[in-house]
Parts: sequence; structure tokens; C-alpha cells
Amino acid sequence: MRILVDADVPAAEACFGALGEVVRLPGRQIDADALRDVDALVVRSITRVDESLLAQANRLHFVGTCTIGTDHIELNALEERGIAFASAPGCNADAVVDYVLGSLAALAERQNWRLVGRRVGVVGAGNVGARLLGRLTAMGIDCLACDPPRVEEEGAEGQDLTGFVDLKTLIEDCDVLCLHTPLVHEGPHPTYHLLGAEGIAELPPGTVLLNAGRGDCVDGAALRQRLAGQGDISAILDVWEHEPAIDGALRDLAEIATPHIAGHSLDGKRRGTHMIYRALCKQLGLPVRVSLDDLLPVPPLIRLALGSGLAAEEALRLCLRAVHDVRRDHDSLLRESRRQGMAKGFDACRATYPLRREFATLEVALPEADERLVAMLRGAGFRVAAS
Repeated sequence: MRILVDADVPAAEACFGALGEVVRLPGRQIDADALRDVDALVVRSITRVDESLLAQANRLHFVGTCTIGTDHIELNALEERGIAFASAPGCNADAVVDYVLGSLAALAERQNWRLVGRRVGVVGAGNVGARLLGRLTAMGIDCLACDPPRVEEEGAEGQDLTGFVDLKTLIEDCDVLCLHTPLVHEGPHPTYHLLGAEGIAELPPGTVLLNAGRGDCVDGAALRQRLAGQGDISAILDVWEHEPAIDGALRDLAEIATPHIAGHSLDGKRRGTHMIYRALCKQLGLPVRVSLDDLLPVPPLIRLALGSGLAAEEALRLCLRAVHDVRRDHDSLLRESRRQGMAKGFDACRATYPLRREFATLEVALPEADERLVAMLRGAGFRVAAS
């Protein structure tokens, strides 16, 4: 077999090497010519797999994307050619939740407010949103959820949550609004510009808007206008319209601006690779010989011992930053986009993103069993050892 893999997909040789020849190309350089005489294609979200890309794919019988989303894949084109497809739903969901918690904690410290005591509205209760709601609830943070497709299937009460409300209620009643929806252009529940000019105008002063779903779900021009004009809301943006050539003015106005790296944990990336490897093995009728544990190195920080006397949110911030300091990612995007230009700088940040582990890899040792602190840290995703 000849297997073409995006150059930034980790552990590809370890997974796919035993199945055939692994050929690497940067995702934006994968074109129709590159697919000639290729049996399997493994991509990320920056490669659009459509009719034009498949034009010369004379041997292709499998496409896998190491991502949750599939809006970059023209599924009908694959189906018409009899090409099997697999994605990696949930592979980096925990990493995205880590990013959200770290970003909110960083902003809370900068603006001098407490995360506990705020009401968080989550739009989209899928792999990411449902986990975020679960963690926030375990941390003692009040939450509301909006997910019209799930309401249609399950009813307003939901199956595993406290219930759903509409987007208007979230806008009116929540201090923080987190978007975790796929990009959907058609059908009964489109999400393109889900938060458009009207919704952005209705956000109450003091609202924090966080988008770590899809950039096109927010009207960037309207958000830029609100931030530049009234300046009475805050934005945390990891995803953008027109990536990698994002709006530089919006980047400068966001409190935290990062280059689509919320899900870029080492654990999530390698989990995504492994999920596609398993799918390809299944397609070929071959046994899975490489385990996910085989792909994960020992974390650089295994255990963190906290002293006594720390306030709960201060202890939380220490633990969050020990694993992932989102401020570093913000600074990296500003630096590289100004040095190399927006598009090249954006892609450079992603291509050279440093190794980052998930919160679950860290054990936190506490000097005493403070039930509130234990609940907050465990809720956030850390393993806790309390005396």
C-alpha cells in the first residue's frame, strides 16, 4: 500500500508503517497530482477532500481525517467512488475542554473575577460540549446548554444533561458563552453565522464569548465592530473565519487569540491518529497491533504537590498552567503573525506547536482533604491525591 499522510499527523510511521509505504506532505500541498497511485489518504482539517482533489485518485480506497469535524470532507464524492471514510470524533475533546478552562481562568485572573459564581452557556452539547458541561458542573459552576438537534432527538430534558434552552436564553442569562458546534450550512439547524450581527449586538455588557468550535459559526466582522465600538464584551477566539488569513484587527481586539490549537494536545493528536489507524485496519481486515499507550510518552510533569493555605481558584490556576499556559499560545500567534504575515504565521504556530499534555496526565497532591478544592480539581480533570 501507499499511504499519503499530512506531515503534521503524529506517529504516522508507528501506526501505518507496517501496513505499507508512508508518504508525508504538508496538508496545504496535498493536491490532485499527489493522490495518483495512492491507496489511503490521512488528512487534518486544512486539507479539503472534494471532487477536484479526487480527480486523479486512481487507486484510492480509504480516506481518514484525524479530526472531530468533517466539514472539509465532501462525503458524497467519496461515496460515489466507493471510497471508505473514517473520522476521529472525540479524539481531542478533552484537550479542547482543557483549553476552555485554562482560557477562562486566565481571563478571570486578568479581569479580576471568579470563575465559580459565573453562569456558563454552552452551545453544542456533542463530544466537546457535553464534556465541558460535565466538568463545569463537577467544579460547582452553574451551566446552561443549547443544542437544537439534540432537543429534536431527545426532547428538551435531554438524556444525560439537566435540560436544554434556546440560544436567546443563553445570550440573555449567561455570563460566559462557549461555542462548540460543527459547521452546518444547510438543513433545519444551520450553524453558519449562528451568532450573527443580531446575536452579537444582544450580548449583555460584560459577556465573555469563547469560540473553540468553528470560525464560521460567528460573524467575525460583527464581533470586531462590537469589540472596537462599545468594547464592553470580551472574546476568546481559537477558531476564525478565513483561516489561515484571519482578521488581524479582530485578533488584536480578542483578549485571548490562538491559532486553532485548542485540541492540539499530544494525547489528542495521537489518539486521533490511532483511531484512523484502527479504522484502516478494520477496512483491510487486519488486526490492530499498535496500542494507544505505545504512542504516548511519559508526561514531563507527573505529579504536583500543593502547599496549604491556597484559595481554591488560585490552586486551580497553578495546576492549569503547570500543564498548559494558554497565554503562551496567544503570544505566539501575535509574534509569528507580525513576523511572517498573518497566513504564514498562523500556519507556523500550528506546525511548530510544542508538546502539550492533557490535565488527566497530572496527579495533584494536597496537604489536607479540602473537599471543595478536591471537587474543583477533580472536576477540572486532574487526578487528586488528598491526605
